[in-house]
Amino acid sequence: MITPADHFHGSDLEAIELAYGIKKEKITSFSANVNPLGVSPKLRQTLAAHIDVITTYPDREYTALRRSIGTYAGCDPDHIIVGNGSTELISLMIQIRHPKKTMILGPTYSEYEREISLDGGVSLYYPLKETHDFQMQAEDLMSRLNEQIDLLVLCNPNNPTSTSICRNDMRKILDCCKQNDIFVMVDETYVEFVPEHLEITSVPLTDYYNNIVILRGISKFFAAPGLRLGYAITGNLDLIKEVNKKKNPWTINSLAEAAGKLMFSDTEYISATKQLIFSERDFIVHELSLIEGIKAYPPTANFILVRILKNGITSKDVFEYAIRKGLMIRDCSTFPFLGNQYFRFCFMSAEKNRELLACIHQLFDN
Repeated sequence: MITPADHFHGSDLEAIELAYGIKKEKITSFSANVNPLGVSPKLRQTLAAHIDVITTYPDREYTALRRSIGTYAGCDPDHIIVGNGSTELISLMIQIRHPKKTMILGPTYSEYEREISLDGGVSLYYPLKETHDFQMQAEDLMSRLNEQIDLLVLCNPNNPTSTSICRNDMRKILDCCKQNDIFVMVDETYVEFVPEHLEITSVPLTDYYNNIVILRGISKFFAAPGLRLGYAITGNLDLIKEVNKKKNPWTINSLAEAAGKLMFSDTEYISATKQLIFSERDFIVHELSLIEGIKAYPPTANFILVRILKNGITSKDVFEYAIRKGLMIRDCSTFPFLGNQYFRFCFMSAEKNRELLACIHQLFDN
C-alpha cells in the first residue's frame, strides 16, 4: 500500500496558520478545487429563510431530492442513492462489493485505496503515463484487466491530472469488464467543470450496464463541502436495494436536503460558474505556456497539473514561495507515480489567478 507522507490538504488552513503564522482568512486555497464563486446567493437566501427545517426529520426516502438530482443529472430518480458526501458512498460501495483485488487509475485520490485496505482488499495501480500527458489509453488499460480483478476505480475527470475519459472509451472498458466480471466505480466529482461534459459523463451508460456506479457530490462545483451531500447513480437495482438496507437512515440532514432541492435547478449560478471556469482555464493555460522551466498538462476540470523542468526547484519550493504570499497550491509529491517535480492548483477568481501566475513567473524567471 502506498503511504503518503505528511502534507497539507486544501482544508488544512488552521494547520497552515500555525505553521506559517498567516491568518487563515488571508490564505487563498488553490488546493481544495472548490468553486471560487462560493455559495450561490439564491442558496444562501433559501437556507436562511428555511432554517426551521432543522426542527423536523428529512424525508426518509429523499424523494423530492432524488427527483431534483435526476432532472439535473439526466437519470431516473429511482437509480439514485444519496449519502453523506461521496466519501460515505465510496465506503458503502466497497463494503458491499467487498473486492479482494482492485485496479485503480493512478495517480489519483487516496481515499479509494484507503477504503479498500480497510475492507481487507488489495489495490493495484494502472499508471497514467507522462509521455501521453497522463491521458488514459483505453486499449492498454483493457489489456491489464482479467478475472482476478473484482473492481475497477476510475476518477473522471481524474484528480490530480485533470484528464478525462470519453464515453466511447468508457463503453469499451465496461464491455471488457463485463467479460471479466469486474464492477466499475466512476467518480465524477469534477465532471460539471468539463466544457464537453455530456461527452464525458457515464450517466447515460447506467441505462445499459449493470456493472457501473457513478459517484458525485456538491463539494466542488456547488462550493458546499460542509453540507456533506453526495449521490450515486446506477442501473443496478439489486445494488441499490443492498445499499439502502446497509446505510444508516437520515445521513443527509434537513438543511442539506433543502439545499439539494434548490441548487440543482439554480441555472444562473451553474451558468456563471461555467463561464468563469472556462474563461480562466483558457487564460491560465496560455499564460503557463509562456513560462520557461515548467510544463502544464492540458486540463479538462477546474484545476491543472504542472511539472517543474527547472533544476534546483521542487514542488515544496513552489508551495513555500506561494504560501508566503498567502497563496496555497498543492504539492503533488505524495500522489502515486508523481514526485517532487509536480504541483497542482485550481482556478479561482480572475484577480487571484493573476496573483498566482505572477508568483510562478517570479519564481521561475529568476
